[in-house]
Amino acid sequence: MHHIATRADVTAVEQEMPFSDRLAAKTVFGQIKVTAAAHGARPALTFQLRSGPKEPAETLNWSEVEGKVAQAANLFRSLGVTETDVVAYILPNCNEAVLSLLGGVTAGIANPINPTLSTEHIGAILRETKAKVVVTLAPFPKADVAQKVDEAVSLAPNVQTVLQVDLKRYAKPPLSWIISLIRPKVKVTHKANIADFNAELDRQPKTLSFEETGGDRAVAYFHTGGTTGMPKVAQHRHSGMLYNGWCTTDQIITSQDVLFCPLPMFHVLAADAVLMTCVAAGAHLVMPTPAGYRGDGVYQNFWKLLERYKVTFMVTVPTAVAKLMQNPVDADVSTLKYALCGSAALPVESFRKFEKSTGVKILEGYGMTEATCLVSINPGYGPTKLGSVGLVFPYTDVKILKCAPDGSVIRECDTDEVGEICVANPGVVVGATYIEDSKNVGLFAGGTHLRTGDLGRIDADGFIFITGRAKDLIIRGGHNIDPAIIEEALAGHEAIAFSGAIGQPDAHSGEIPCIYVEFVSGKAATTEELLAYAESHISERAAIPKYVEILDELPKSAVGKVLKNELRKLATTRVYGAALKDAQLDVEIVEVYEDRKRGLVATLRSTNVAVTDEAVTAVLGGFNAPWEWEDRKPTA
Repeated sequence: MHHIATRADVTAVEQEMPFSDRLAAKTVFGQIKVTAAAHGARPALTFQLRSGPKEPAETLNWSEVEGKVAQAANLFRSLGVTETDVVAYILPNCNEAVLSLLGGVTAGIANPINPTLSTEHIGAILRETKAKVVVTLAPFPKADVAQKVDEAVSLAPNVQTVLQVDLKRYAKPPLSWIISLIRPKVKVTHKANIADFNAELDRQPKTLSFEETGGDRAVAYFHTGGTTGMPKVAQHRHSGMLYNGWCTTDQIITSQDVLFCPLPMFHVLAADAVLMTCVAAGAHLVMPTPAGYRGDGVYQNFWKLLERYKVTFMVTVPTAVAKLMQNPVDADVSTLKYALCGSAALPVESFRKFEKSTGVKILEGYGMTEATCLVSINPGYGPTKLGSVGLVFPYTDVKILKCAPDGSVIRECDTDEVGEICVANPGVVVGATYIEDSKNVGLFAGGTHLRTGDLGRIDADGFIFITGRAKDLIIRGGHNIDPAIIEEALAGHEAIAFSGAIGQPDAHSGEIPCIYVEFVSGKAATTEELLAYAESHISERAAIPKYVEILDELPKSAVGKVLKNELRKLATTRVYGAALKDAQLDVEIVEVYEDRKRGLVATLRSTNVAVTDEAVTAVLGGFNAPWEWEDRKPTA
């Protein structure tokens, strides 16, 4: 294990040997076999249905995981899945979701799909990936997954088999009795065969019935975003998934660690980074409730659950950090060493509050679906830099570039100069990141580095700072929302001539969607009417705007393009001003401007000398955009 604290340490690791020489196996299942041989009796995977710290849970050791993954792969092969065929799983968190992923990448290509997506989006992804087998929930109380998947499969005639997982098996009486009594009935509308996943699994041998080819092939398809009509699907290879596992085990995680992950197993942070870390290290992965952080009582019982499992490493996102700080640390969490935070920028004040309350260091990192997740992390050894996403992992090269639309490099940026973050590493599939060729056009800078669409800079010490987004996504609690879906929906309203959807600052979710509109001459509508129209014409709940503002004229460029950054300035001024007013602080927003290094910055003014920095921070510290007093604004 390397103790990395500086960029020089990263370089030293890279110079020791090529990355390919670091891997104990060439396939994901090969690594599972290596881990089971070394740590077979150690706990590998735990899931509990309900959040109580004494609720029943199912734990599999690494030998059992190896056997069940082999059974899952054998089952998929028996259903006609080859290395080029797709097994989609549309599941909340449970042990079967992990087995579907690992069995899927062994037999063919696994395709995790977010079960909260609309029926239409699920159907579109199933068609895009040409999925042959779907693993999903059996009808279950208070869950609509089975109903949605039934309709989605009817939209995807390529699906031949649906395997159902019944979560009732995790329940004990009297809960199991209640589930049987109130289980909803679903009328089947598709023509695919239906079978019980676990019953079929038990019929399969616990060793692979086929030989892996050993080639570095596409083994997983992850959809990005989820709010556009035509999803983009990124492919991941054995090498990329194994790289994710190696990155963290090389620096931080050992077989003695327990990782607590309430993030969904359809997301790359959980599926690629966290799960593959456990696979590589032989560590213990714990998943609380099917809905993770959104499960009933998870936040209230969070610290007690960490105590129960003697957790050493928790995985979180900014929205969860904010909520966790609303509950006292009411348990012994002395085993906890680190918290990994990803998916979106963590406000500095949230960082400070968490570390003060828990005494635990947050390692903020950066990654993306298109790069098979991991890119950088603040070092576990040595100093971190607040507001940064850390140093690159070994064998990852990040360049800050000015690029033309076709991907040709105009120039590389200087130290601390903002440009587009471009990434090369073993997780980047150069030239074929997306399974649809047309979506790879212009995606690679100089033909080598993936253009992330994120804007950022690298300081003199090699730390990466993210300052904005070139690709204009709204990131709501780690969920990517394409603003086009909001704008296209509102364009159908007869009164609207122009619109611009952005993410306005939100102390809980980081951003929430809002939209600014300009009316057709002679037409009008109320904000209430526009919100109602949006709700009825946008299929994804997460994308429905929470705020509509009518402007006489939207800010536009010389060629008529809506200037989104000007709208973000308006939104930041409005949101920050309202928050300060609600807190009864005598402070006004002078302006919101764009800083070369920090992105959007709010400038404040107050004539009341009694207003302290601490008071303002208590109000604005939960937002991502920084603030400063007018008389302290930098001159350059």
